Order: sequence, then C-alpha cells, then structure tokens
Amino acid sequence: SYRTSDGRGGADGGRQRFDPERSWDDNTNLDKARRLLWPIKSKYGVGLSWGDLIVLAGNTAIESMGGPILGFCAGRIDDPNGKASEPLGPSSIQEELFPCEVNGQCKSPLGSTTVGLIYLNPEGPMGKPDPALSSMDVRDSFGRMAMNDSETVALIGGGHAFGKTHGACPAGPGPSPKDDPFNPWPGKCGSGKGKDAFTSGFEGPWTPNPTAWDNGYFVNLLKYEWEVHKGPGGKHQWRVANASQSPVAPGPQGDSQRIMALTSDISLIKDPSGKYPEIVRQFAASQADFDLAFAHAWYKLTTRDMGPVTRCMGKDVPPPQPFQYPLPDPLPPSELANFTQVENAVVELLGDAPHESPLTPLFLRLAWRCASTFRQTDYQGGCNGARIRFEPQSKWNVTKGVDAALRALVPVKHKFGNGLSWADLIVLAGNVAVEVGSRERISLSFCGGRTDAEDGRGSQYLSPRVTGSFHDRLGEFRDAIVLLGLTPREFTALSGAHSFGRMHMNVSGFGEGMAWTQEPSVLSNDYFQALLHEEWRPYTVPETGKMLYKAEGKQLFMLKTDLMLRADAELLQYVEEFAGDESAFLETFAHAWTKLMNADRFDGPLGNVCNK
Repeated sequence: SYRTSDGRGGADGGRQRFDPERSWDDNTNLDKARRLLWPIKSKYGVGLSWGDLIVLAGNTAIESMGGPILGFCAGRIDDPNGKASEPLGPSSIQEELFPCEVNGQCKSPLGSTTVGLIYLNPEGPMGKPDPALSSMDVRDSFGRMAMNDSETVALIGGGHAFGKTHGACPAGPGPSPKDDPFNPWPGKCGSGKGKDAFTSGFEGPWTPNPTAWDNGYFVNLLKYEWEVHKGPGGKHQWRVANASQSPVAPGPQGDSQRIMALTSDISLIKDPSGKYPEIVRQFAASQADFDLAFAHAWYKLTTRDMGPVTRCMGKDVPPPQPFQYPLPDPLPPSELANFTQVENAVVELLGDAPHESPLTPLFLRLAWRCASTFRQTDYQGGCNGARIRFEPQSKWNVTKGVDAALRALVPVKHKFGNGLSWADLIVLAGNVAVEVGSRERISLSFCGGRTDAEDGRGSQYLSPRVTGSFHDRLGEFRDAIVLLGLTPREFTALSGAHSFGRMHMNVSGFGEGMAWTQEPSVLSNDYFQALLHEEWRPYTVPETGKMLYKAEGKQLFMLKTDLMLRADAELLQYVEEFAGDESAFLETFAHAWTKLMNADRFDGPLGNVCNK
C-alpha cells in the first residue's frame, strides 16, 4: 500500500488491523491470517509489533517454500488506530485531499488505480480483460511505489509462484469487518471454506506447484496460448486454450485444478512497449536472475516505508540499499570542525549589523527549505545530506534564490574543510540567523555530525504540494503539517518566520521588497499581530499577475497560506496566543526549529542521535 507521493502506506504501523485498510477488497479474509499469528504476537507482547510480525511472517512463508529473502529490517512501530491510513481511502479525508472522479481510473497522488485495491484491478482496466491496456495500469501503479519494470515483473511472478485465488461462486465473501465486525467475510458460497472459499472472486492456482518456489509462472506464460473466460466467481480470468495441454495443480480437499492467470498476468507478455515480455523471457530462462531480482524487490517493497537504514534493527539487516539513499558514515567527533568557530565565521559574514544583513533571512530560508523536505510518513527528506545543493531540489520554485546563500557560505566551508559538512553548515547558518534576528535573545542548541550526499537522489518525491500559491487549499495545508511531523502549535510558531525578511520579484514573483511586517529585520510576534489586527484583501501583483493579500491602507502583504492560519480554528488559537505573548512564540519557535532540523538524525526506529 506504500506510495511515493506522500510516503503513506506500507507495513509500518500495522494498520492493516484497522479500517479502512482491514476492509479493503484486496485484504479480504486477512483477519483469519492475523488470528493465526495471534499466539506468536501474544507470546512476545510489546517486544514484537504487528508490523514486524506481518512482514516476518511473509518472509518466513517465502523461505519455507524455497524462495529467496535478502534480509529483515526490524523496528516497525504499531499505530493505535487507522487514522494514518484514512488518506489512502475510502474516506472523507481521501475524497477531500485526493479525489478520484472514476474509481478504477485514479491517478497519483493516490497509490492505486482503484480505491480499495492495493495496486490495480487484476481483471483489467474497469473490469475489461484487455492485457495491453492492463500493462499500462501495472506500470503506472507499481511506478507509484517507485518500482521499475524488472522489480514489477519479479514481484508479480514471485507473489504468484505461491498459492491460489478463491472465487467459488458469484455470491461473494459476505460483509467486510466495517459492515459486520462480529462475523466478517463468512463466505457466501456453500460452507465458505476450502473449495467454497471466496476472496478476490477469481478461482485457481497460477502454477502446478503452488507451495514451491520456482520460475514456472514465467515459463507457463510463454509456453501456452491463453484464452479469456469467466470463472465460477463471475470474473474474467485466463486459462490455457487447449485444456488437454494445461498443467494441473492439487486442488482444495483432494481435487485438482487447471492453472489460471489474471489479465494483469497476461499483460506481462502483451505489453506494447515490449519491456515486460523481455523480462519475462529472462526470468523464464534463468532461475538465478529471478531469485536475485525478487529478493531485492521484496525487501524494497516491505522496507521502503522504514526510511534510512539507520532506523533498522536486528542481525538480519542487509547492507544499505539504493532505495534507502544511504549517506556516508559520520566523522568521529574528534575530526569534526569546532562548531563555535564555525558559528563565529558565519556571524562575520553578516557584518556589523547582522539583523539588517540581507544574508540573515536568506540563511534562515536556506535551512528551512533544506529541513522542511522531511516527512514523517516514510522518514524521507530532511537536511542531512544537504541535497538542496542538487537537482531536483535546486530547481524547485520554492528553493529559488537559496543558491545565493550557498555561494555566500562557500568561504566558511573552505575554511573548515572536510570537518564541516554542507548539511551541518546550512543548519548552523540557519541557527545563527534565528539567534541574531530575534527581538528577544534566544539560544539554539546545535547537534553536528551530518554528512553530505553525492547527488540529489531521494528528493524526487519530496516536492511540496503547498507553496503559498493562491490555489493552495486549506486541507492540503493541514496535511503538509502532518507530513512534517509537527504539531499545529509548532507549525504555527515556525510560520512566524515570515516576520523576518521580504519578498523578492526574482524569487517568488511577488513584488520586490514586499514585507509581512513593519519591521522585517526582526524575528518577532509582529507577524501574528498583523494577521489579527489588519483587514486583508486579495491583491494582484501588476508585474506578474500573481495573487496574495494586502492589508487595507498599508503596504503589508500576506500569502494565502498565512491567511490559512486565521481561517483554521485550531491554528487561529495559536496565532492569538503568540500575538499576545512574544516570549511564548520565540520559545515555541526555538523548540520547533530544533526539532525539525534534527528530525532526520535517526538512531534506530525511535532514537535520535541528537537526544543522547
């Protein structure tokens, strides 16, 4: 269920136990699987999360049937409810933030083409058994998990090397846990069990050896001619056209069954691009190639939502994988720069009146943009690595102009050499900006030891959806706060940074020198007072046509996202608090700033190196 668009989904949290996930069509009857696992969960108690147990059970099942496993990253933390899955749908939150006009044709940022399914409709697009069209849905939906073609084919073939589908009759599985929590999915075909079981509505095994690992799935796709028909569950599925040639597998309760395929399976040999068929031929010819590809793809599938390898625990953690965007190991403390000297060097760049230097708000903005890529859903982003120096971050509209701050810091970086990473320098420069710019003196703690990435990989999914545009929506704004891992109060305090600095035509497209407050060289609660005391009217910048808000009778300006703090009842209470208490604002700002700057300094699933 993981999706790259916002990092939601995946096994971390163990939210398959809760609605909406537990009632998805693709999770039919998995309540029985969890009941089978309960004695193990009960035995190990809080030392074993449901998230870890579910993934470990899957790994064990694959190994028990002879399949390859790369390793296991332990450390998933169970959620207390399914709230974090509500944006996956179906829910009112999903409909507000990620609407899908036609279910079955859903686009990113949703992870599936069909809300309630994990990937796509295996019967074919909108239930139409067209393999060529289905291949496009397969590539699209797996691409939303950042899976390439080889990984996609390996995962489908590996998953379908085992087991069978269940669709004994058209009557269906019965009500879901959401509709009948006392007796969910009893099965409406006969006894509902064994040969009468119903899960997906398709019926039959993919291979003649459905409890053994092999590459027969690919061999059979290529070896036989396939024809579409309707199975006993009433859905389109595929069978070997010549029944006398069809391999058979052991059936339920002593019977036997012909092998079958879904439209999404046949799509792998009917892909118009020719890429999937080439990979199918490779895996059919080489068990070793298939084993290697599947082991890595499965580990990526089950671990992607865990973030960097520094969050993994256990003796079976494999070396850092490319999808974890590993960073170099940090230097030992004895080899790090003297950060007090670095701080003094940054202050020298700001001149005799640091709070009036144009570099001061620019350093603050650089650090904010570097760190605010963090998202707590899959622990990606943050300033560790300083990927803001590279594309794609360096080309985002919201980072326009921060290259000037990076250029200004080059002499400091050169002075301290390898003992000072760009990531540490960016955060420390931001700290200096906050400290020298505050109306009331505040002191920020600094935790060094960040390292630098060699390129911008890992940033391609982190571009912010909320940018200050007049088209931003309040629901998206609230969701951005959730992704950052900040409380509404903390985010409101950080928004007060707009009291410091001006807008610039060549950066944001708003008027040159436009400011939020009367005293834009000071970090203060003036921003919150202006939000509450002024009357704000929509205003169009003549030179660019961009829209924002202007105070009636004054040359003060606010973005739409600023006014959202006033429009949202919960956020408004913090605006009112900070408008009346500057000390509370600066204290909360300092805490929230440090929290965000250190958010990506992982030490295990819950630890942070900066808290030691």
